[in-house]
Amino acid sequence: MKTRINFTALTSSLATALVATMMLTTPAAAADKAAGWNEGGGEQDEALHLTPNLENGIEVYEVCAACHLYEGWGQPDGTFPQLAGQHRHVLIKQLADIRALNRDNPTMYPFALPESIGGPQSIADVTAYIATLPMNPEPGRGPGTDLEHGKQLYKDNCVRCHGEHGEGVEEKYYPRIQGQHYNYLMRQFAWIRDGKRRNANPDMVKQIQEFSDKDMAAVLDYVSRQQPPADKLGVVGWENPDFK
Repeated sequence: MKTRINFTALTSSLATALVATMMLTTPAAAADKAAGWNEGGGEQDEALHLTPNLENGIEVYEVCAACHLYEGWGQPDGTFPQLAGQHRHVLIKQLADIRALNRDNPTMYPFALPESIGGPQSIADVTAYIATLPMNPEPGRGPGTDLEHGKQLYKDNCVRCHGEHGEGVEEKYYPRIQGQHYNYLMRQFAWIRDGKRRNANPDMVKQIQEFSDKDMAAVLDYVSRQQPPADKLGVVGWENPDFK
């Protein structure tokens, strides 16, 4: 069993690295480091083929909990996404992309470095652990004002990759978007549509290029209300017993 800790000291100790990283991950500095949508290789492939150690995954996750909370539920206001219940393939890809500067995330980057959490084995361990966490039953949701329009947009544009209810497809690296916070979905969708997320699936970029802001808000409002399966959900107020 782990003891919950105050992360202020950890965050402060990484402040210098964070500033340096923000400079490194500007488009001009990092464009030549992009590996595209999903070419694989490197830590991504290595982590996928390692046997996870969940006990070490708990240890590693303590660093992640500074932002994503011990439960992996992130923040309903969308500041940090819910990680709990996400497909492990997706988690591995995104973490490896951030470490390789294929996805710009200056806030997370110093926490994701090998000196903070370890090498490919730690990626394998922590992502396996996160995937086991029950999901927040009360994620941040949209205003609920244009759901029929959002439902039709989802049916016409999103079902093929993300599934009928936003469940995604692990083997194809299509993320689970059901149960994700509305404001986080809005931010990522806008970045993908506007070409600001360099590791985005190019098929999705093309699919959503003509979405207006109104369309975006409607479809993601609908997505934010898609409930994960009962066996994926936690209970209201659940606290992760691994950190008590």
